[in-house]
Amino acid sequence: MRYYALACDFDGTVAWNGRVDQATVAALCRVRDSGRRLILVTGRELDDLIDQFPSLDLFDRVVAENGAVIYRTETNDQRVIGDPPPPAFIEDLHKRGVAPIAVGDVVVATWHPHEAAVLDTIEQHGLEHHVVFNKGAVMVLPAVVNKATGLVAALNELRLSPRNTVCVGDAENDQEMFRACELSVAVNNALATVKTNAGLVTEGHHGAGVVELADQLIAGDLSASDGCLRRHDILLSRSETDDPIHFHPHGTRMLLAVRQRVESRCWPRA
Repeated sequence: MRYYALACDFDGTVAWNGRVDQATVAALCRVRDSGRRLILVTGRELDDLIDQFPSLDLFDRVVAENGAVIYRTETNDQRVIGDPPPPAFIEDLHKRGVAPIAVGDVVVATWHPHEAAVLDTIEQHGLEHHVVFNKGAVMVLPAVVNKATGLVAALNELRLSPRNTVCVGDAENDQEMFRACELSVAVNNALATVKTNAGLVTEGHHGAGVVELADQLIAGDLSASDGCLRRHDILLSRSETDDPIHFHPHGTRMLLAVRQRVESRCWPRA
């Protein structure tokens, strides 16, 4: 087995308008029953997600707040990565008329068109934070926190590698996760730029795309997608016409014979 983990975005991917249909839940159960691990990676706050999705225990780990919170479903405990936002920062956002504002353990979230006011307030307070977009949502997080860092932290707890992980998503904030995983998949309703940067695009949208991905993962470990993984190829050399010669690192055996010139020297006798 090549892929030991499936990492899923929530809104716009497994969920449509905040709801996950039974076909998608059943597909995720099949992935789990195949011996693979499931990780949910979302920009939502954990309490909101628990209220919204009662089947959260399907997942071995939940990465919430766009990478800032790691939730262990089997023990019901969590780890927070990053510092809470300064109260003065939240207060100044309110003064600027930014609304609504949601404040989590680490994330501060609002909506378009408040990104300019958010950026000005970050600069005013001298914060090392960045703004992350998610189809109209505007999230503020410490500069080192994103979906990729949260996913890698969760995988480390499970003793798994991103090189054995498939991820699926639909929006701007999923792209760091796409770059971290071995294979990235966009559901059909994803933004055009997200589809362009994905290794695969499903025919189905939202949960139907996840069902499609789950069935292909279980049936053949996504072996048909190997040709899409050119970004991991290793540059070996260049041809006489200066074209790159690559080596595909998975499923290929190669014997390298190195020819080395050895110089012989004659040393004078003492």
